[in-house]
Amino acid sequence: MKLNGSEILVECLKEQGVDTIFGYPGGAVLNIYDALYKHQSEIRHILTSHEQGAAHAADGYARATGKVGVCLATSGPGATNLVTGIATAYMDSVPMVAITGNVGVSLLGKDSFQEVDIAGVTMPITKHNFIVKDVTKLAETMRRAFYIAKSGRPGPVLVDITKNVTATETEYEPITPVQPERSTENICECWMKEAADIINAAKKPMIFVGGGAVISEATEEVKELVTKLDAPICDSLMGKGAMDGTDEHYVGMLGMHGTKTANFAVTECDVLVAIGARFSDRVAGNAKKFAPNAKVVHIDVDPAEINKNIASYTAIVGDVKEVLNRLNPMIEKTEHKEWMEHIAELKAKFPMKYDDSKLTGPYIMETLYKVTNGDAVVTTEVGQHQMWAAQYYKYKNPRTFISSGGLGTMGYGLGACIGAKVACPDKTVVNIAGDGCFRMNMNEIATATRYNIPIVQLVFNNHVLGMVRQWQNLFYGQRYSYTTLNDCVDFVKLAEAMGAKAYRVTKKEEVESVLKEAISLNIPVVVEFQIESDDKVWPMIAPGGGNEEVFSEEDLKEKK
Repeated sequence: MKLNGSEILVECLKEQGVDTIFGYPGGAVLNIYDALYKHQSEIRHILTSHEQGAAHAADGYARATGKVGVCLATSGPGATNLVTGIATAYMDSVPMVAITGNVGVSLLGKDSFQEVDIAGVTMPITKHNFIVKDVTKLAETMRRAFYIAKSGRPGPVLVDITKNVTATETEYEPITPVQPERSTENICECWMKEAADIINAAKKPMIFVGGGAVISEATEEVKELVTKLDAPICDSLMGKGAMDGTDEHYVGMLGMHGTKTANFAVTECDVLVAIGARFSDRVAGNAKKFAPNAKVVHIDVDPAEINKNIASYTAIVGDVKEVLNRLNPMIEKTEHKEWMEHIAELKAKFPMKYDDSKLTGPYIMETLYKVTNGDAVVTTEVGQHQMWAAQYYKYKNPRTFISSGGLGTMGYGLGACIGAKVACPDKTVVNIAGDGCFRMNMNEIATATRYNIPIVQLVFNNHVLGMVRQWQNLFYGQRYSYTTLNDCVDFVKLAEAMGAKAYRVTKKEEVESVLKEAISLNIPVVVEFQIESDDKVWPMIAPGGGNEEVFSEEDLKEKK
């Protein structure tokens, strides 16, 4: 059949099972929006308040489901407003297809109105990108884009379409898309045997799980390995939910704001099995001091990650789920009684704790966990509140903690929260923000109210840029350079002005009842919590420090 480029684009989206797009219209994509209008019963379009919000919403949708998220923007500034969201998805291996319009082919390279080389701009932050100048190549390009976004280590793909392509007709033939298979071509049996022998010989084994285990849906395989090996398991920020946070083997997050138990254990273990993790600096700290007594067995789908940050003793390259399905039968059922007793002693000696005499971020997160029974999807912005959300909410399932880990994008969470709620309408979805982050994307509350997307937005308002202030306090002589936010902004009034229900909480006794009511209303709700400016995230490892140098507030006081 003969269709124009815009209609072909929509048909290709339908082929891929796309049911939702997040976007913002403009001149270069008017033909595409006209086609979407005709297919609005098949593909839902969410008009965000800003293109960056569309990118973050597509990202949140993808993380919550494992499906490819889709966002759409016009040329020039519309396209460049997607860049931060694309980079966020790239750093955290999120499958996303970003579609942008561009000026017609005859106007390319002439500094035309709203023209920008978005393919050139995004080359370093996409798995691949395309510019489509010929309508006969459009369908093939879209199919390749989705395949690339989903295959191997997932990531964002950008497709830039010139305006003439969206209007020109050509023949279109529907096909059933080819689904990528799990990556197994690099799995070597000799490496499998070597890894199994090392793991079976361990006296103090430990497992470290990252975002790759979540992406590959390897939760059951990870749990089987933990149970057979009888070993402690810790996670990265992106690995939350890959192992049930209530399991007795779980010792918390590893790294800069990880638990003392996890950081001490990784220093003491003799074998560290790293699953789908990239050993970022926030996890490994001083790489020369990381896991000094351990043989590192690294499992990852991306060969580029092997020996990039931490040297491995042996490695297996392949899809995490596939590797564990083959490796687990080779692991002997073992009890490491003395090692696990030592781990239990560390957990008892170094529990996560905070001042429970006042309203704090940790108390709010613990209360949210209690109110939701740990079944909510939690999205976050970036900063102290993000760490408290990672530390004090127990994630029992994968894809229930959604946060910008690699890029650390302030302004990410609210858009991601909207995307996750659209993807999971039957789940409670809550975004955790600080007042600094909320300022960056609070316009997306208007998106939530426009479509009555019943998200719950929590704002931890300490009137400062909390994490930056914490560093200024500890490492910069308490010189608080431009991190104080004491002004006249009223978040409750702002939220109400955008059509949301809003609360302000100043006492810890109010937290539980307000959270219960906010969730039960099933409408967009904003809750502002007034907390103290100098509350800090503990424990902590100073920049450049080793995992064994983790310290708490009490340690700091004793040192002084």
